[in-house]
Amino acid sequence: MKASDDRAGHRSALALTELSNLAEGIARHFQTGRRLLSFQEYLALFASNPVRHGRDAARYVRDMFDHYGTYKVKRPWGEVTRYRLFDLPWEPEPKRPTNGDGKAAAARAPYHGRDAALVGHEELQGEIYRVLANFVQEGRPNRLILMHGPNGSAKSTIAGCVLRALEHYSMLDEGALYRFHWVFPSHKTTRGSIGFGGEGVTTAPGESYAHLSDAQIDARLIIELRDHPLFLIPVPERRALIEKLYDDAGITEPPPDWLMSGKLSHKNQQIAEALLVSYGGSFAEVLRHVQVERWFMSRRYRIGAVTIGPSLSVDANERQITVDRSLAALPASLQATTLFEVFGELVEAAGGVLEFSDILKRPLDTFRYLQLTLETGEVNLPQQTVQTNVVMIGSANEVHLNAFREHPEFPSFRGRFEMLRAPYLRSYVDEQHIYDAQIAPFMSRHVAPHSTRVAAQFAILTRMRQPEAKRYAEALAPIVSSLTAVEKMDLYATGTAPERLDTDAQKLLHANIRALYHETDASVDFEGRSGVSPREIRTLLLDAAQSRDYGCLSPFAVLSELDELCKRTSEYDWLKERQLAGGYHDHKLFRDVVRARLLDTLEEEMRTASGLVDETRYGELFDRYIQHVGAWVKGEKIRNVHTGDFENADERMMREVEALLGVRAKQDEHRRGLISMIAAWAIDHPGEKVVNAVVFPQQIRKLREAVFTERRKAVAHLCRDLVGLLRDRVGPEKKSEEPVLAGLRDEQRKNALAALERMKGMGYCESCALDAGSALLRARFAELVT
Repeated sequence: MKASDDRAGHRSALALTELSNLAEGIARHFQTGRRLLSFQEYLALFASNPVRHGRDAARYVRDMFDHYGTYKVKRPWGEVTRYRLFDLPWEPEPKRPTNGDGKAAAARAPYHGRDAALVGHEELQGEIYRVLANFVQEGRPNRLILMHGPNGSAKSTIAGCVLRALEHYSMLDEGALYRFHWVFPSHKTTRGSIGFGGEGVTTAPGESYAHLSDAQIDARLIIELRDHPLFLIPVPERRALIEKLYDDAGITEPPPDWLMSGKLSHKNQQIAEALLVSYGGSFAEVLRHVQVERWFMSRRYRIGAVTIGPSLSVDANERQITVDRSLAALPASLQATTLFEVFGELVEAAGGVLEFSDILKRPLDTFRYLQLTLETGEVNLPQQTVQTNVVMIGSANEVHLNAFREHPEFPSFRGRFEMLRAPYLRSYVDEQHIYDAQIAPFMSRHVAPHSTRVAAQFAILTRMRQPEAKRYAEALAPIVSSLTAVEKMDLYATGTAPERLDTDAQKLLHANIRALYHETDASVDFEGRSGVSPREIRTLLLDAAQSRDYGCLSPFAVLSELDELCKRTSEYDWLKERQLAGGYHDHKLFRDVVRARLLDTLEEEMRTASGLVDETRYGELFDRYIQHVGAWVKGEKIRNVHTGDFENADERMMREVEALLGVRAKQDEHRRGLISMIAAWAIDHPGEKVVNAVVFPQQIRKLREAVFTERRKAVAHLCRDLVGLLRDRVGPEKKSEEPVLAGLRDEQRKNALAALERMKGMGYCESCALDAGSALLRARFAELVT
């Protein structure tokens, strides 16, 4: 008992020590962070870096983008620039949930909803940065950035990433922000001529009141608009000072208009004028009352990073300050002044970003003021005109935007909106990453391999638009017009051209993926405007995870949910679209395709799990083939590694590999085409080593399938044995009609267990391995095991 009490006492002492260290750390951080300054101290800080401390909202947000930096991302349609802030790089790496087998559920555990990192949309990121840079060039943010697209196309996620970045950036030295308030010392602190009676002077003449303690202050007037401290200096003198500081620092970018021409808010001006009168015109005495404070962006507390929903309220207003004890302590000249404070989202977001979520759901009258506000940089209130310093971002879906386009006042608003399109993703690789990051890690059940890929491929297929051949050159038009929805999906995801095309057609198509991807950019009915929403797929995955027919989130449960989803034709416009040639809008075909592809993948993994052929042998054989083809094309000889002699390319080996690949074209054309593909890849990837598995994935897959054809029956029997083994281990509730042996011999059991271990290395558990094996027995191996 005594030992237990000692341990408890030790823990208590440890907690108190940690609390003391924490308190000391916060105090130290407060002092080193320069949280409270006098006006003179702030002026010295400003002079040390006038660009950093003189930014308006547009420059601040642009510099925030620059601070986190960019990197290049390779897409099948070209290399694009991605802004790191949309990856939320400042977030700590959270503890990742596991899939039940001790392995991490995802490469990076994410954040939900608006707190999620953004997947894809690099073009839209670049457009936002372009608009911000234009605001800087024009002197202020004079338009509203309106992202428009279908519901669930990540518009809110994009805005959420920007607001989160503002929070983090404002905590850094590079993003430090300052505002000012007014402080009035108590009668114990000073005696003066402006209404403070009493005796005992504790501040030296000319010394600022900014660092007085609360006990030494009678009143502190908070200024909600966050005026820049330099606004206290009259405009002519301020301009001369800033220009001199810029010239001295060698800064070529002109100062923002907001800093050069901005004026004090109404309340600040009243206070400054009253103090100036009370002090007989002594500006130095007025500045003694200025307390400069560092402030930080906060979404939670709606400071500089504010979201407003489609409500009916006006976004800025004012009210008279009530007379309380602190105001009664003000000097007489201020007590007689009627002070008004402003409030509302425009005020809360001053200096940062204001997001209008679903702005077009509002009646037009509720945001009509924005037209004049964006044009003039001011908002008119009954008692005053408030200068705005805020970047405005809005979102709207296509339905409301189309209705707004028909409104007679749309043209006048159009000039004050920067319209940026936010379509659905069109690469199933990116789409799958959304579900792998935002859904899979938080499932209570194990997530079977390929479950999210099945959902992602179906989603992308619903978004594909039939190409218009007339938009392309004569040589390219017939190739583009023949593309099916499935082929187009593969082209966007991996850059894989259809195998049915000859080598020249594949090269031509591959060179024009970018044109195909951007074909509908100028169209109202753009690709990615319709189709199933990621939100709907998230719900579908959650429903599939609750299926009683499977022990995991199974791809087969996902397929069942997709079947049910496609029955709801009255609820979704994308289910009502007319089917077109090439399989476009054919939702039954889409389900058949993803089901067939799933079975193909499962069969390939079962082959690998069988261990009948070393996987590395495919690559080695193909590497040897390419080496001999290269020598054959160039007319060179190859050194025999065994004899050391230089010999001609092995024609027999090349013909055998080409037979396995099913080459139908003339052999010399085929071989020269392969070397051309290597040359084209090297041009697109300068300095990178040529890896045949990367350049020729289709050929290596064909080679693997050809080699396995003769071993398919052995794989089928192994699959049957595996199902029989797992049927006993997983439980009797897993019933099906697959042919399974009543008992396994020792050798069969040994091979089945070895295959199971390999499948576990691929992410399977016993339950989903049984599901996969059972499906293969029904759909692919039934005739081979009977």
